Amino acid sequence: MTTANLLLIPIAYAIGSLSGAITLGKVIYGMDIRDYGSKNPGANNVQRIFGWPLALFVFTFDILKGVAAVSLVKTTNIEPDTNLYVAAQIILGLASVAGHIFPVFFRFKGGKGVATLTGVLWAIHPGAVFICFSIFLVSFAITRYISLSAILGITGFPFFINLLFGEIAQDKMTMTLRIFSIVVAIIIWLTHLSNIKRIFNGTEEKFKLKKTVPVRKHLPQNYR
Repeated sequence: MTTANLLLIPIAYAIGSLSGAITLGKVIYGMDIRDYGSKNPGANNVQRIFGWPLALFVFTFDILKGVAAVSLVKTTNIEPDTNLYVAAQIILGLASVAGHIFPVFFRFKGGKGVATLTGVLWAIHPGAVFICFSIFLVSFAITRYISLSAILGITGFPFFINLLFGEIAQDKMTMTLRIFSIVVAIIIWLTHLSNIKRIFNGTEEKFKLKKTVPVRKHLPQNYR
């Protein structure tokens, strides 16, 4: 990558640092989502504290951050469908995920980056992500665990990349993407170890749709 292309990395990081959950929580309700519930500025915790309309916006916004960051590669002159092109996509995508986890605008205290990473993967290979998302929906419908469903969904990514699209469908697949798909699955497992422990202990909270929006004094005791 040229010097001009390298300047896209901090831009991707800045995109990832934008947080709809933190910003709107403070602007609309005067509350920092990081002080309540799981303290994670992600869609799941936003739904618990502020209700599903804002959670749906946050989920979509976080995904689009990843897509936008990866799309910056189109401003370069790197030839598509090459290892260098995919590597540039991955670098820009990971920069946005890093921005979500360590947002420069919010004291470097952000979320786990699953939705943003999903956007990154979607921009790189939408076919594989579509199948992974289908797995997520089926798992979620059965278990009501968002964390478990996310783990199962993204764990399938390397299998679809390396086996289904890489071999059966004879898709154009670079070695860079093959390796990255495996790394992604490992990262998801490592970042969700606490969730896995809670699932085995029976203490992981299942998704509950809340239509009302609580205010500070009405928050349940365990969210204070």
